[in-house]
Amino acid sequence: MNYNATSIIEKYIAYCKMQKMLDEKTLKAYRADLVLFSRFFDSQNICTLTVSDIESYVGYLNQNFKPKTAKRKIASIKAFFHHLEYKDIIKINPFNKVRLKFREPLLLPKTIPLYTVEAFLSTIYKEHSLASTTYRQKRTLLDIAIIETLFSTGIRISELCNLKISDVNLYNASIRIYGKGSKERMIQLGNNDVIHLLESYKNRFHLEIQRSEYFFTNPNATPVSDQSVRRMINKYCSLAAIDLHITPHMFRHTFATCLLEADVDIRYIQEMLGHSSITVTEIYTHVALSKQKDILTTKHPRGSFKF
Repeated sequence: MNYNATSIIEKYIAYCKMQKMLDEKTLKAYRADLVLFSRFFDSQNICTLTVSDIESYVGYLNQNFKPKTAKRKIASIKAFFHHLEYKDIIKINPFNKVRLKFREPLLLPKTIPLYTVEAFLSTIYKEHSLASTTYRQKRTLLDIAIIETLFSTGIRISELCNLKISDVNLYNASIRIYGKGSKERMIQLGNNDVIHLLESYKNRFHLEIQRSEYFFTNPNATPVSDQSVRRMINKYCSLAAIDLHITPHMFRHTFATCLLEADVDIRYIQEMLGHSSITVTEIYTHVALSKQKDILTTKHPRGSFKF
């Protein structure tokens, strides 16, 4: 990769950080996408690439990556070239004449059956009631608070881990969430049991929360991490003899699907999930449709006809 390409990429990453206020995870992905792109063309000046060059790279991505990954990588590069065009670093943007189509397989969101959610929560509450040491009592209380919040709000695990104490207002039962692209949204807590649980957690972890400034904090006053939550979920799945592999994001999928099946307007669900486009939220309609056969088989009056 030539120095010129490296310099241009790093200046663009700095622009994304300072002007577009993108988070570190997104910046890391952008940098990786652009470095891969630059290395593909080796010593060739990326500012002189043609439509044919871009089409060759798209072909490379299609052969070596899944459609969703290839589409994301191209989106990163396309945004980069639009920036170069805007800054007059390139005279002709090859992406203006490239027509891209990606055939992505429809992957339905994986949800957790409600009886499994109930069994999972029951196991954590049981472990909390049996806890014989202060550490175990606090540890299990934290675990309950995390799972109840994931299931009650549909929050992303990254959003949960980044919640500050100032973002959680239990007096009016609301949580301020900073989602992708630092987009802010508010979500209400609608279940009194969950609100009281979070109040108990906050009171018990008062000192740790103050020290770390994060709402979800370990007993040693360090913020919880994505990986620690995943390990915690795996532990309770094992204790509850749950065979299903459950991830934090599946609670989000389950939250959305349950609301949709309860006839909640999809626009409200979109707002609660923090989706910028309703098209993203509409994937959950496919999950809801999959329930139709069961509903019509068991609920439609034709099944009771006798003749």
